[in-house]
Order: sequence, then C-alpha cells, then structure tokens
Amino acid sequence: MIGSVFGVARSGLEAAQARLDAAASNVANLPTEGYRRVVVQAEPLATGGVAVRAQRWPTAGPDLPADEVQRRQAALAWAANLQVFKAADQQVGSLLDVRA
Repeated sequence: MIGSVFGVARSGLEAAQARLDAAASNVANLPTEGYRRVVVQAEPLATGGVAVRAQRWPTAGPDLPADEVQRRQAALAWAANLQVFKAADQQVGSLLDVRA
C-alpha cells in the first residue's frame, strides 16, 4: 500500500518536471522563428499515478501567458507531490516505531 503511494507521488513529480521542462524550453525559444511550443499532457493510469505525453503545438508561435500558467501549475504540483512523499515517509517511520 505505502509503496503505491510512493509510486503515485513519483509519477506526479515526473509529470510536474516534464511540464516545467516544457515551459522552460518554450520560454527559452521565444525568439526562435518557426519554433512550435511543447505541450505536456498527463493521463491517469489505472494503477494510480499519471503518464505524461509531450507533443509539439500544431502551429508555430509563442504563447508566453500559457507557458507561465503551465510553469506555475507545475511548480505547485511538484511541491504537492513532494509533500505526499514526506507524509508517506513519516507514516512508514511511525509504523516502524510501533513495530520496534
């Protein structure tokens, strides 16, 4: 049970990191003519967690507001999944203390 919590949180961290990477790439390439933005989508897995898929936007051109929103959402998701790791770690520690 606790292992699946760590797995779900890990996949959430990976998804958030992929979104942060895509937003950074999009902002870094703002002046690049013909650059097509990278958009990351997360899909829930039946076993828990998410799978990410990165794809190029169909048309070239920047969208700085969308990239900033994606960056902020990803940063918040990353922090939330890190808190899940911390909570699960505390639970495991408490269970080990009870067993000892």
